[in-house]
Amino acid sequence: MFCREDNLYAMKNTLKNIFLIFALLASASCKKGGDPVPVTPPPVVPPVVPGASVNYLQQAKDTHTFTVNNLLTASYGYRANTTSKSNNCFEWYNVSQIYADAAMVAAGETSYLVYMNNTFKFMDNMWDKKDLRGGYFASVNLDGTGAGGDKYVDDNALSGMVYLEAYDITTGADKQAYLAKAKACGDWLINSGLWDNVYGGGFYWNTLKPEKPTQTNGLTLQLFLKLYSLTGESVYRDWARQVDTWLTAKMFDANTGLYIWKIDGVGEGIKRTQKFTYDNAIMVEAFILYSKIMNDPSYLTKAQNLGKAMNSTLWNAIYKGYVFNTAEARINPAWCAWGSQAMIRLYEADKNPDWLVYAKENINRLNIANRNTANLGYYFFAGFDGQNRSTEMETVDQAWMQRLQAMLSKYQ
Repeated sequence: MFCREDNLYAMKNTLKNIFLIFALLASASCKKGGDPVPVTPPPVVPPVVPGASVNYLQQAKDTHTFTVNNLLTASYGYRANTTSKSNNCFEWYNVSQIYADAAMVAAGETSYLVYMNNTFKFMDNMWDKKDLRGGYFASVNLDGTGAGGDKYVDDNALSGMVYLEAYDITTGADKQAYLAKAKACGDWLINSGLWDNVYGGGFYWNTLKPEKPTQTNGLTLQLFLKLYSLTGESVYRDWARQVDTWLTAKMFDANTGLYIWKIDGVGEGIKRTQKFTYDNAIMVEAFILYSKIMNDPSYLTKAQNLGKAMNSTLWNAIYKGYVFNTAEARINPAWCAWGSQAMIRLYEADKNPDWLVYAKENINRLNIANRNTANLGYYFFAGFDGQNRSTEMETVDQAWMQRLQAMLSKYQ
């Protein structure tokens, strides 16, 4: 899931985009590729007081208006972007928009249910109906035809988490449909054959088995925990414990208190030690879930410590926002906004208002750096100062900004 190649600045290149000319498998998941050249982050001076008041709910509505006017299709899927991939429709982009609309419904905006439910129906076009195990493909045509290519573990795990949030805010047949598909995503993970003993365990990123990243495994941990809490089926509990054990043993960097990017290569593999905001944000959320569902308070402490480590290493004190990673000079709305989601979850868990300050300041910085003030859409990448912007406006970036704006609207 989640990263596509922008240019030399985009450190997590999306393998899918690279191969779009060969197959539809391209650009739908959080894909990281290439080894960035490390840079020294600025010194950390955490924000201590909230900034000026912002109407986040109105921002969320404005973001959604841009998405509907520029990216929504007649089939209730979403084109990948407004420029180079306007005829492509990517899996994790669409479920991210469902996630965004679910946040609007949770904030009291029930009119967004129709968008959420119709896109959920469109997602059935991406499900593999020829394989009894199922699983989502990465991409389809705008009309829903032509699904194919690789399947990504992180795409499917995120989809399950999105559907479980939709489950929480729906009723009747819709509610049960979301739960059933979330369970199908979890069952595909278990039966996919993408966990093995290479590097001592861990899920591969996709069916090509190129690498084992933190974010891929962190999302599976989240989904297994949630499915266990809702179904009581021990298989999900056991998988959650297995994934958690592997992540701690293989991906945690005790020197920084953060999780590394990935392991790849032959033999014991090579650890790629760059630190990404959204990798660690995913782990913060996973630990909070673990603490609640497994009734283990030590995992809340782990989440808090990881949040503090994020704010020591991944926070740019000059501009007050999260870096994309420790080797990238620009920021991205989806991957950087994930840091705000982690901070909101920490606040909801322990009521420490300092977490909310980080969450708000980060979204405020993305509004300054990446937002087009005329059409209110967000650019794929930009410098912290708003310079050096990409030309693309991606559905996934609009989705994550809408989502975080909606979530923050509760805390104004």
